[in-house]
Amino acid sequence: MQDFLFQVQRRSPTSLQTQIRQVLVSAILAGQLPADKRIPSTRAMSKILGVSRNTVLHAYRGLVETGYLLAKDRSGYYVNCEIPEKNTFNANLIDPSNIEDMHQPIKFRVKPTLQQNIQKPSNWHRYPYPFIYGQIDPKHFPIAEWRECSRQGLSTKSLDVWTGDVQDQDDPMLVEQIRTRLLPRRGVLASPDEILITMGAQNALYLLASLLVTEQTTVAIEEPGYPDAHNIFDLNTKRIIPIGVDEQGIIVDSRLDLCDILFVTPSHQFPTTVTLTRERRERLVDKAADKGIIIIEDDYEFEANYLNQPTPALKSMDRGGNVIYVGSLSKTFFPGLRIGFLVGPRELIAEARALRRLMIRHPPCNNQRTTALFLSLGHHDAILNRFNRIFHARWKKMGQALKEHMPNSTRAPSFGGSCYWVCGPEDLDSKRLAQEALQEGIIIEQGGIFFSAPGYPKNYFRLGFSSIEKQQIEPGIKLLAQLINKQIKDRSN
Repeated sequence: MQDFLFQVQRRSPTSLQTQIRQVLVSAILAGQLPADKRIPSTRAMSKILGVSRNTVLHAYRGLVETGYLLAKDRSGYYVNCEIPEKNTFNANLIDPSNIEDMHQPIKFRVKPTLQQNIQKPSNWHRYPYPFIYGQIDPKHFPIAEWRECSRQGLSTKSLDVWTGDVQDQDDPMLVEQIRTRLLPRRGVLASPDEILITMGAQNALYLLASLLVTEQTTVAIEEPGYPDAHNIFDLNTKRIIPIGVDEQGIIVDSRLDLCDILFVTPSHQFPTTVTLTRERRERLVDKAADKGIIIIEDDYEFEANYLNQPTPALKSMDRGGNVIYVGSLSKTFFPGLRIGFLVGPRELIAEARALRRLMIRHPPCNNQRTTALFLSLGHHDAILNRFNRIFHARWKKMGQALKEHMPNSTRAPSFGGSCYWVCGPEDLDSKRLAQEALQEGIIIEQGGIFFSAPGYPKNYFRLGFSSIEKQQIEPGIKLLAQLINKQIKDRSN
């Protein structure tokens, strides 16, 4: 209670005694004053508030009568452990819901809370069939190796690396590891001043949208596509053109001539999993160079390729500086790390670095150094090999289960990755299916969240397999198929 600061308003029409009671009750109900907590004596409280002791005494006694406080002989006043559900005290308690009545409404330029986002249960690991995307299986993560890299990174020898304020700079060791280990695998060559470390891919997209997108900018996105990217661009412009995706990736046609910026996921399209063909990549890069289009390439999950030879990134084919590359380590390290990177022309990186400084200055130095050590010691390569073996087995198991219980509902991802994009019966409502499946312990992602244009098909959904045990895949798919059949039968009756 000694750290709980509040004041009374002497010009308020509400009496001082009532104000004291209001604040104490609000604090008790909000849990800021824990049960059985001793509050200041009447003498101490009168001194804190600058009011008479009798005023405090009457306020305390009123709270004792209504059951909020207990008076203990020779000890003082305590918060009652058993707050009555019903009480006689009703003095317009101060709580957050009343604040808007006390202040002028805030005028927002944008309201991100109105946007639709992917929703995932925070306790997903407690579900028997978590077909959730973007999470790791903790049993297979090399925690001992990560702990050792963290210990090295936080050693006294490296004290100056992770304790200082480096302003807008990145850990040079991490930049070098990305430049020499990760980017060459995608055919991308870059100098250190063409690389910026970000707080994940979304931080990179937000930086780019803030730097490049105005109300007059036209942005093309894939349809279906990454909802977070759409929402980020939507904060800056309403001129967003959805471009369809087929079995060869995003469709390259005259609609792209109208756009200034194109956001694309060519290696592993989000969420359909298709890979943009070589022929379309060439057409896309040529069109960007001819029309002056900036391509933002999100090369997420490029490491999870266990089916064929990797296709080079669009950035590797860029000769005119039109392609900006966004990468992330969330899928192979862990999502909570929030380490990504941005690759582009040095003048763009310089502006992004300056903007990032205004937002967060720089990503945490200790995380950067630990990640750099993890890469340099070969642990990342080892975890890639391990995850790819595990994912390949789960990919095959899910493919077999879908073929048996939901025939002709999907095509096998050509790239690998960690999910399937499923097309249910035409009359299926995947949003309703996701709700019904959750009650049976199954987590899926309804497909509507990935579409931005009205009139989208409602029968698509996504199934991830990065976090579900192999032996749980077939029973989960079987149960899900039963729910689908039941919904279709109910709709037909």
